[in-house]
Amino acid sequence: MKKILFVICFCMAASLSFAQKKVIIKAGTIVPLQAVEKVKAADVNEGELVDFRVITDIIADGCIAVPKGTLVKGIVNEAKKSSIAGTKGRLTINIRNAILPSGDYLFFSNTTAKIYGKNRTPLAVVTSLFLWPCIFIPGTRAEMPEGYEIHAIVAANTEVSI
Repeated sequence: MKKILFVICFCMAASLSFAQKKVIIKAGTIVPLQAVEKVKAADVNEGELVDFRVITDIIADGCIAVPKGTLVKGIVNEAKKSSIAGTKGRLTINIRNAILPSGDYLFFSNTTAKIYGKNRTPLAVVTSLFLWPCIFIPGTRAEMPEGYEIHAIVAANTEVSI
C-alpha cells in the first residue's frame, strides 16, 4: 500500500513539474500584424478568411506569450470591386483571432482593415456631359498589398499557456 501511495505521489509531483506556465495577456494589448498575401476586392467574397502574421513577439509577465510569426485570421466583411461611373472599390477585413502554439485562442476587438480605391465619379459625370462614353470611367481598385501593416487590439484579459 505504501508503494502505491509513493508511486501516486511521485507521478503527481512529476506532472506538476512538467505543467505549462500560464500568463495573462491584458485587454488592450496592441499586436502588430502584417498581411501574408495580396488581397483584391474583386477576387474575394464576403465571409472569406484572410491571413495575417504577428510581426514581433508579444511579451506578458516576462515571457513570450505570442511568438513572432503566429497566424491571425481575418474575415472579409465587404468586398466591392470598382465599377463604371467612377465608383471606387472597397475592401473591409475584420481581424478576428489567433490560435497560439499552445492551442489557446486570442481574440481581438474592433480591429478593421479598410482599403478604398479612388472615387472618380465627379470626373466620369462631368466628362460624360461632353463625351458620352466617359461615363464608363471606372474608379480605382481596392487592393491590400502583401505586407500591409495593421495593429490589432486584444479584446479581453486572456490566460494562455506558454
